[in-house]
Amino acid sequence: MERRSQQRQKAAGCIAYTSFMKPFQLFLACHLFAVPAASAQTIVAGDFSSGDLGGWDAKSFTGHTVYQLIKDAASGKTVLQAETRGAASGRFRKIRIDLTKTPFLNWSWKIDKPYRDLDENTRGGDDFPVRVYVVAERGVFGLSTRALNYVWAANKAVGSTWPNPFTSQAMMLAVDQGVARAGQWVSHKRNVRDDLKAAFGEDFTRIDAVAVMTDGDNSGQEARAWYGDISFTDR
Repeated sequence: MERRSQQRQKAAGCIAYTSFMKPFQLFLACHLFAVPAASAQTIVAGDFSSGDLGGWDAKSFTGHTVYQLIKDAASGKTVLQAETRGAASGRFRKIRIDLTKTPFLNWSWKIDKPYRDLDENTRGGDDFPVRVYVVAERGVFGLSTRALNYVWAANKAVGSTWPNPFTSQAMMLAVDQGVARAGQWVSHKRNVRDDLKAAFGEDFTRIDAVAVMTDGDNSGQEARAWYGDISFTDR
């Protein structure tokens, strides 16, 4: 019973001064002295390249995935490395993100190899070498909390969505699949607000946490993976 509860947590486990101007003056002002467009807004959630894990708390479900900041030989940047041997623990950061202003989630990751022979629709197949997920906390005691997991799937096609086999409060979305891009850095940009609406049929205007997890507890498999910086932007 306790393990089932842990698995549910794992899944559930982001102006006017022109009125005084004459028409011709206004025309010149608008065309010759136009204000540049506002620069892109960025909220950094995971600043791993700066060697910073501040605010990223550990959460264990089954055993401990080992997370550490290392220098990536290929990119020369500091990244978050994760290694699991049949364990499931993640790193979570509580951070409120206004999705009406910065709906785009940006991240990069790399895996050593994908998992094999998994059916992600089943509880025994609910393992992924990398996952980044966002959490929208709602309701009393979090009973209406929703989580969306972006994952590197073993068999699910890229773009597939499906309910987490442990809880209806979490949905899975495959953004990578199989061996095709294993061993190389892959970057992603997702409109979280749109993805949440597509997954749950509701409009979410904010999230309250973001997390990463490399897990192999259900299938007993091993994985080594790396996470780059994570940020939210307005475009």
